[in-house]
Amino acid sequence: MDLKVHINNVHGSQMAAKITGNFTLDGNEFRFTAIAFGRIGGQNIGAKISKNTEKELEKLGYDVEDVILLLQKNLLQGDLTLPEGLKKESFVDD
Repeated sequence: MDLKVHINNVHGSQMAAKITGNFTLDGNEFRFTAIAFGRIGGQNIGAKISKNTEKELEKLGYDVEDVILLLQKNLLQGDLTLPEGLKKESFVDD
């Protein structure tokens, strides 16, 4: 699965932040939102996609849970692109 993540906006701090963005999966683009938590117990991210996106992914033959897990993994590992002017350091602990 070739999944690419792009962050559009981040609101919050290193403790908790709301992330909005999109991901491209084998040439198809979808939107997502996520909540990122830091500090207590380490980094954790919960990503959500709409019901319409879930249906579209299923129509394309993808397992929705696998897609969400890969999306969250990319977000956790920093495998993503950011808009100009936004730095990972503004919302990620090193």
